[in-house]
Amino acid sequence: MTAQVDYLVVVCAATSGAGGELLGSDEKELARLVWQQVDVNNKKLGKVNELLIKADVSDLTDEKKEEDLVEELVEEEENVSGPDCVFTAKNLETALNTFHLQLTNEVNSAGAGTSVCLCTDGQLHIRQVIHPEAASKSILIPDCFYSFFDLRKEFKTHFPSDLGALDVYAMAESLNIPIEAPAMCSSLDTLDPLAIMPPQVAVQTVRLMAQIVLSLLSEPFCHTFSNPERVNEKFETGTCSKTEKVSDSTVIRARGLPWQSSDQDIARFFSGLNIARGGAALCLNAQGRRNGEALVRFVSEEHRDLALQRHKHHMGNRYIEVYKATGEDFLKIAGGTSNEVAVFLSREDQIIVRMRGLPFTATHEQVLAFFSPEDGLKDTCPVSGGRDGILFVRYPDGRPTGDAFVLFACDEHAQCALRKHKEILGRRYIELFKSTAAEVQQVLNRYSSAPLIPVGPAPLLSVLPTVSLLPPPIIVRDCLRLRGLPYSASIEDILAFLGEFTHDVRPHGVHMVLNQQGRPSGDCFIQMTSAERALSASQQLHKHVMTCQHGPNSRYVEVFPCSAEEMGLVLMGGSLSHTHTHTHNRNRSGTGLSPPPCLSPPSYSFTPTAPVLPTEAATALYPPLGQMLLGPRALPPGHAYYPSSGQLYMNYTAYYPSPPGSPTTVGFFPSPSALSTPGGFLRMPGLTYNSKDLISAMQGYQTAVEPVSVLSSSLLGQAGGGEPPVVSLPALMTKPTGHYLDLSLL
Repeated sequence: MTAQVDYLVVVCAATSGAGGELLGSDEKELARLVWQQVDVNNKKLGKVNELLIKADVSDLTDEKKEEDLVEELVEEEENVSGPDCVFTAKNLETALNTFHLQLTNEVNSAGAGTSVCLCTDGQLHIRQVIHPEAASKSILIPDCFYSFFDLRKEFKTHFPSDLGALDVYAMAESLNIPIEAPAMCSSLDTLDPLAIMPPQVAVQTVRLMAQIVLSLLSEPFCHTFSNPERVNEKFETGTCSKTEKVSDSTVIRARGLPWQSSDQDIARFFSGLNIARGGAALCLNAQGRRNGEALVRFVSEEHRDLALQRHKHHMGNRYIEVYKATGEDFLKIAGGTSNEVAVFLSREDQIIVRMRGLPFTATHEQVLAFFSPEDGLKDTCPVSGGRDGILFVRYPDGRPTGDAFVLFACDEHAQCALRKHKEILGRRYIELFKSTAAEVQQVLNRYSSAPLIPVGPAPLLSVLPTVSLLPPPIIVRDCLRLRGLPYSASIEDILAFLGEFTHDVRPHGVHMVLNQQGRPSGDCFIQMTSAERALSASQQLHKHVMTCQHGPNSRYVEVFPCSAEEMGLVLMGGSLSHTHTHTHNRNRSGTGLSPPPCLSPPSYSFTPTAPVLPTEAATALYPPLGQMLLGPRALPPGHAYYPSSGQLYMNYTAYYPSPPGSPTTVGFFPSPSALSTPGGFLRMPGLTYNSKDLISAMQGYQTAVEPVSVLSSSLLGQAGGGEPPVVSLPALMTKPTGHYLDLSLL
């Protein structure tokens, strides 16, 4: 609107709650509308009208009826200072339609023009009262409420001042307009902003506003009312570039949103305020699901400040918290650089639906058939643009993520599509959600921009000496990591679980991981003879069930190939993320290495403690891993997590780790006294093997110094003693493979 309007209608709205600068901040309903028409061309004033919004009389008590009757009689008797016409309405919808009808009739009866626009004292009456309440009640607002003049801004063009300090009485004083009712001033001086506005105050405010308008239209100002304020009728979707500059003074963060809310719901919550194109961005959590927060970008700081006044207003049954945010926060969520996304979102007036849980082999044709089946037995909701209306989300290497976004031409088709929530596509049920353009950008950014495996930072200067920040690039995954073991699982159970791969376990290659209480943690590492056998074992045994011999527990066990470095890190007290890289596992979020929890700063020194095993016994028993586990030493320089320092040691007498695999009767910590014995005898009760089988079973033990002495059971039977055979061993050692026997030391 560039030309001056023919009629101005000064309007004052009053709620059943706070007034003044807090009008609409308490979410109270509209109770009163007062207006007066101003003929701009002839500089004449019309009648003062008042519209009261009351509930149905049948819902009121007798006491309330009497109060209403008394109020109407008083208004009729005091017509001199009151309104000229009084109208009543039962609800907001009837009130708005009555206002529009009376306004149209009054303009038509004047016959001096057709263009009309509202004029209010500030922004609150239209933006914070009428539009929010109408949106919450799903009421269609007449067109006249989508444009209005802010009398304070029009006044400021001739009298520069702070908008926040302006009000009707300050403007009237500057224009030397007398106030007809001195009693009104005294009542306003004592009026609490949180108190309900008295009826006579609203009427007198409208009369005073009309006089201010006439003064601005007259000389010497000759003001032209030509550029009204606009209220956006609908929210415009769009994209935002990461290079775009977003002012910090225009962004807010809304918290507590229902999980199924969309950008249209957010725009409806902030109805009356102008949100920038594509300015509603729903936030997602680490799993790609909505976390109940959103970042909203407004067209100006003024609208942002009005949005902050809606803190703890309600969306349905939930109250929404509103806080300030920054432009950087908004760009992290809504900003994007993908041309594919820009083309996909370039179609305007489209409804976006997100599909989650798609089979990785899903095609465009299958998605089109899912929404528009050929048999016609189910609802048909055609996808807008066919194949071009479907956007699959993929990893940087082209692998599908199971997510897709689909466009629909209208809300009716989108609602029809959402009714297919959890229907089957292929062999999987599909989850459907109403989505937004900002969510499309956020999901695409998360999957396509972030690296699958985090890497260390690049050197700051190329002239600096090369320091290795990561483990060696060539990693041999010749070990196995077993996760999810039953807590009662023994080494015999692990070996039985490995089956044919038992013969590929290195000597002393079974390592149980204990927790801080010294109990099994459910994890175990196994050293294999080659990376090929480790990979084959992980592929064949992954998620197979392990059964315990000494307990009822049975669980499926996850099997991953890993490197000796990763195994050593855990055995030294570190940890591996549960999203460990696996060649045949879809989850590839990285190895998740974290440093051991018992590392201490260089200034800290441990109290000397006796080692678990003598150094000589440990060297003989656990080569080559025993030196690393049982001999404290400084870490090598250049490690990814451990800085080079001569005083960084581990307290190896604590909970980590368990020694390599050994028979259960010996325990996790073998007795040093037994290891120092030069030789000994073992008694094996209940042995059913013959001598050949016994020698074969004992070939994993060190028996080179002395031969195995076997006392045959037949000889014992002839003697009538029934004693078990005796085996002479030079030292008690563990057997890496095969089945273990119940051995007891003589």
